[in-house]
Order: sequence, then structure tokens, then C-alpha cells
Amino acid sequence: MKIPVGRGSLVVTSISGPNPVLKSLADQSLQRGVHFVVIGDSKSPPDFELPGCDFYPIERQKKLPFSYAKLCHEKSYARKNIGYLLSIARGSKFIVETDDDNYPNPGFWQDRCAIIEGSPVSRRGWVNAYSYFSDTSIYPRGFPLEELAASAREPVSRAEISAFHCPIQQGLADRNPDVDAIYRMLLPLPIDFRPDTPIVLKAGSWCPFNSQNTVFFPEVFPLLYLPTFCTFRMTDIWRSFVAQRLLWTCGWHLSFHSSTVWQDRNKHNLLEDFADEVPGYLNNARIGRELDGLDLAPGPAALHDNMRRSYQKLIEMGLILDQELPLLEAWLTDLHAAGTFPSNLSS
Repeated sequence: MKIPVGRGSLVVTSISGPNPVLKSLADQSLQRGVHFVVIGDSKSPPDFELPGCDFYPIERQKKLPFSYAKLCHEKSYARKNIGYLLSIARGSKFIVETDDDNYPNPGFWQDRCAIIEGSPVSRRGWVNAYSYFSDTSIYPRGFPLEELAASAREPVSRAEISAFHCPIQQGLADRNPDVDAIYRMLLPLPIDFRPDTPIVLKAGSWCPFNSQNTVFFPEVFPLLYLPTFCTFRMTDIWRSFVAQRLLWTCGWHLSFHSSTVWQDRNKHNLLEDFADEVPGYLNNARIGRELDGLDLAPGPAALHDNMRRSYQKLIEMGLILDQELPLLEAWLTDLHAAGTFPSNLSS
């Protein structure tokens, strides 16, 4: 059964004022009854005002009844976690996230369902999801560079469409898709993806997903967690690897579907992006191997413990600092208590 879009939440973190993208998101959210929350940071303008948008500056965040809000760092994309917690505490039936430079297409506002009619991909190893929607040699940010050649040799064919439980769904972005700094410096953009049937990655098939056009349903709300103690360009990518590994323990799947946003990319320094991505270039394939090798308990009841074990593994690998663990515990504590928080969290 599809869930009306008005029963979901839309979450963005931004240091911008009410730019054209945020205005578009706010206008459409207001029309559709969507809870649109924007999490600010220390650089956010103090006079942010936008009808249809529930804006949380730093000081308002600190007053929330969340343990995580007391511990999270300023100048961190991971502050987006507070927006997730707000949405969960309000009883959202799903959470859509995007960024402040992604314009929504009409399809972005469709009703949502965790059951996807898609074409399954059963191949173990690294799968370039972008290749199912484009004939261009394009790959998602976070895809291991050493796996690109092998992935390109695999034939892109679509299996018979069937229904799958996909509580995490990645939508693509046209014009300026989410690719790494190497791609941006060497290969052509803009690119628009081909509309096509969604693909569904089954257990053992890896592909990074991002935080730019992604839907999470309640059974996987714990997996929304963005780590703080890694680079900005890796936080959503490494989250995606943990999330995929834990989906497999529950018999759930990750899906990719055609673009429902187009990106007018914010200004970036590509060399700085490259430096932030170096830990991923060197370690993403290794992370997949290490997480794949973890002996994790099956079933939804084990998700919290499996998250602890997965992030502990990243710490043991020297990729995330051990200061991450108190933040993760605060997140899990807040999730457990989310149903007891007041429905009106406007203070």
C-alpha cells in the first residue's frame, strides 16, 4: 500500500539562507502537508524565515530532548541526524532526504511504498547502479576505483520484474549527478539519466548510495545515522555500506530508481573534495570486505547491536575515531525513546 506523501517528512541540512531550492521544497511541502525540516549550523543566517519550512538553528537544536543534540558537533553534515530524530518523534511514516541544491521534479512528491516493483540484481560484489540508467561511463561517488574495470565488463541486463521489500530507496539526480572529484575533473557533465524500471540489489551486491535523494522507511530508521568522525565526503557513503550490510541480515533490499531531482550544484573546491574522498579511494573496497565478513545476528531486533559492531569495525580499521561511539549510543538511546517525546517539538 502506498503511503500518502503528506504522512512523511523531508529533511535537509543547510547553512544557506532561503535559496531557490529551499523555497521550492518549502512551497511544495506546504501544499502537500509534508513536514519539511531544515537543520542549521553555526554558519546559518540568524534571520532564516521561510513559510512551509521548520527551521532549527543551533540554539533551538540544543533545547530538544535528544541526547544526541547535546553531543553533536558544529560545522558537521552529521547534524542532519537531528532532523531525522525530529521526524521519527513526530511519527513520520517515511523520511525523504535531499540537499539544498537539488530541485525536485514532480516525481519527487509521489506517494511512497516500501514494496518496489523492480528488476533484481543478484551478482555478488560491486555493482554500478548508474550503468542501469545510462550508457555513459559514469559511476556513483564512493564506488571503489579498483572495481570500476571489472564492473564495466559485467553485462548490464535486466532480470524479470518482481516485487521486493526495499525500505531504503535511492533516487538518482540529473544534470549534476553525485560523482566523485576525479570524475568531475576528468569527465563530462551535465548528464541526465534514462527513465527506466528500478533495480533492486540483493544480498551480496554492493553499491554506494548517498544522502541527496533517498527514502527510508520506519523499519530502517536506525540506519539513517550519519557518522561524525570521518570526512564530509565519506559520511553518507560509509553509512550506506553499514546500511547495506544490515539490510541483508533482515532479508531486505536496496533499490535505485530514475531521477526525481536535478542538481544545480553548490560551489565546491574540487581539490578539497578530492582530499576528503582519499580515505574512500583507499578503503571503500576494504570496508565492503570487512563488513561482509562480520558474523552478524539476523533479524530486525539485532539492528542496534549490529550497528555497534559495524561501526566498531570501522574504528578498528582506523577509519573512524573512537569518539564516534558516544554519539552512536546517544542516537540509539534517542531512537528507543522517540515514542515518548512530545509530538510538538517546537521549543
